[in-house]
Amino acid sequence: MIAIVAAIFCGAYILGLLLTGIPGNLAGIPLAAIGLLLLAVPVAFSIRRIWRTAPKPEVWLAAGLIGVAAMLYFQIRLPQPGATDICHAIWIEPAVDPASPAKTNPVETSPVQASPVQVSPAVTEKVAQNKCQPTIPIGDTPVEVTGKVASPPRLTRSNRLQFELAATQVSGIADPKHLHQPPYPVTGKAYVTIPRSSGEQLYPGLTVRMTGSLYQPPPATNPGGFDFEKYLARQGIFAGFNGKTLAYPSREKPAPPLFWAIRQRIQQIQAIGLPQPEAALVSAMVMGKDAVDVPYEIQDQFKQTGLAHALAASGTQVSMLIGVILAFTQRLPGKARFGLGTAALVLYLGLTGLEPSVLRAGIMGFVALLALIADRKTKPVGILLLTATLLLIINPLWIWFLGFQLSFLATLGLLVTVPILTKWLDWMPSAVVPLFAVPIAAYLWTLPLMLSVFGIVSPYSILVNVVVSPLITVISIGGMVSAAAALLYPAVGSLLASLLYYPTHLLIKIAEMGSQLPGNTFAVGTISAVQVVLLYGMISVIWRWQRLHKYWWLAGLLSVGLVAIPIGYRAANLSQITVLATDQEPVLVVQDGGKVGLIHSGSAEDVQFSVLPFLRQQGINHLDWAIAPNLKTPTVESWQQIAAAAPIRIFYSSLEQSATNSGSPAYQSLLADIKTTSGVAIPLSAQQNIQQGTVTLRWIQSESLEALQLQIGEQIWLMFSQLPDWKHQAILTNTLPPAAVIGWSGKALSFKLLEHLNPELAVAFKPSSNSQTTAWLKQHQIKFHSTAEKGAIQWTAQQGFTGLRSLEDR
Repeated sequence: MIAIVAAIFCGAYILGLLLTGIPGNLAGIPLAAIGLLLLAVPVAFSIRRIWRTAPKPEVWLAAGLIGVAAMLYFQIRLPQPGATDICHAIWIEPAVDPASPAKTNPVETSPVQASPVQVSPAVTEKVAQNKCQPTIPIGDTPVEVTGKVASPPRLTRSNRLQFELAATQVSGIADPKHLHQPPYPVTGKAYVTIPRSSGEQLYPGLTVRMTGSLYQPPPATNPGGFDFEKYLARQGIFAGFNGKTLAYPSREKPAPPLFWAIRQRIQQIQAIGLPQPEAALVSAMVMGKDAVDVPYEIQDQFKQTGLAHALAASGTQVSMLIGVILAFTQRLPGKARFGLGTAALVLYLGLTGLEPSVLRAGIMGFVALLALIADRKTKPVGILLLTATLLLIINPLWIWFLGFQLSFLATLGLLVTVPILTKWLDWMPSAVVPLFAVPIAAYLWTLPLMLSVFGIVSPYSILVNVVVSPLITVISIGGMVSAAAALLYPAVGSLLASLLYYPTHLLIKIAEMGSQLPGNTFAVGTISAVQVVLLYGMISVIWRWQRLHKYWWLAGLLSVGLVAIPIGYRAANLSQITVLATDQEPVLVVQDGGKVGLIHSGSAEDVQFSVLPFLRQQGINHLDWAIAPNLKTPTVESWQQIAAAAPIRIFYSSLEQSATNSGSPAYQSLLADIKTTSGVAIPLSAQQNIQQGTVTLRWIQSESLEALQLQIGEQIWLMFSQLPDWKHQAILTNTLPPAAVIGWSGKALSFKLLEHLNPELAVAFKPSSNSQTTAWLKQHQIKFHSTAEKGAIQWTAQQGFTGLRSLEDR
């Protein structure tokens, strides 16, 4: 009974943390807390009608209180900027002129975008209140920041170095002669990026002085986009710093941290015996990709084929490590084996950087060693529950870390589902069964969560994992042995690493080929929290009751229907236009009764970070039509990325630019990609009407005017790519129709043209720089939305206009 009560209390604590995802409060008390208390009372006094041997009512009432306490504890542990946090030195443009330009944040792509933090709605609302105010009077000038390097430097996708800085001092640089303002003492951490050449010798603990500019980390600007602000806020970071120069104030440098030095030595020795990227991959499979700079191309290929777990330090590596230690110490006494195993675990945890998933594996590994010494059996599921509770007491914020969630779900799947699958697959050779049972179990238990976060599935994931499982085992164990030898005999460590070349190279090639298979990723669309709970409920029911095992196929069909039917119904009945926030040209996605169209003339960066994430979130795997109004060479490359991810059936590009690009190899490759998927390319002529479902499009072009007219139902949109000077815009009233929505660069618009167009909404694709235009819009009660400042905006037939952040009447 004690074990049952402990499990109830642990489950109540975890449930309380999960309920922080429900937004809203009443009189300052979270609605979820009120609901949990109200639920605990009837459960306490009625549970024995269903479960005769259930604990006493006071146990259930105490569990309800534990859940409420977990919610309050979570709120207390949410990071908040201190009074002297460096974020208070960020200059914020005063909101005096409604048309004043927004500051552009020079954010580098974070290397952690591959494993984002899953932020719940309630947490989003809470963290959003953590706004820093410019109370440190530096002003809108470059700054000099001094502080200590707080994390190992990592390479970003743009080949810059990134690290966390524990700031101690900041001062403004008043003029080009680098005259400094008085320094201000500060606290808190900043997310820093600097040129790679400036920080080759960096390591944690060094004091550095840098010049550059502070910025506020930007939030997500598009549906499905990465929320950089929330990600950093969860780590207690509220400021970003774009560094230009770096210097060391002191000639005497402290010794590097022990584990960092060991990690560097292992990487260097293994790099002697192996070329790149094989060396980086071996080191990552031993110590995790967070400790090693694995090329992003390799990381992307592993993600697309469902092999991302191979690059993460996890329970698999810990199990192998303990297995190797126990195998080599069979003749030693139990206490010696326990001591060596514990020492190896501590060393491994230090090398991997104490990630939640590794801590989970380390604790469970330590318990397994204890059980071995005591010669007692353990209950793995109970240990997993206790481990999760202990880690969440240490840091309750981990409950919303995707890596933490996936680690525990995958482990739970292995513990409870592998035995069932092993029985079902008993017709296979016993040595082959684990190759299938392990990836299937992990896939089943992590799939609902992956769908809720990413909205995509990897159809070849299980098959690829079955094929590469022996390779992963060989490389992981061989890499560990090589790492141990590197610390004792570098030459031997390098030699052992060289023996891993062929299996590592083969693994890379399999991931590369898998990522190039047609349909290697299938966009389903993100699912709701309710769907996630129902899916895990069905999985749990099949697992818990043995009599229901034979009905697994029925649960599978119900699960597919639970995901496919709502998504299919929504897509078939959806009438929606989305204007994405991009750095350059505007991007429109039109969804009309199952047909999807894309209007795009932007860069490859816009496609990678805005267009493709949105298509995945919406479950879009093909484009019925696409329009490229300005098909220049950089745009051709971005369209190649789009065509590879979502085949295009009809591709329109301007007649003049199609002729100009006809000899371009990139353009010919794009046309070949379109034809390969049974698509066609059609020149886009001026004044040509294009009918796609209920949507009518028309390309308008003259000497100084380029615009796309889009009509859905009775509503007309005009998206201007090019406009004449405002003095010559009045003549356009003779050729342009009134429009409900206009989109333009944000520059000055003629009042006569605005009166003629008479829009309901004006969308600026770039920060508006003309106060007279925005003042006119405000005076005439026309809604104004800047995608650069407020993010994407959507229109649906049912709800009208909605923004990622609220629309603003100016």
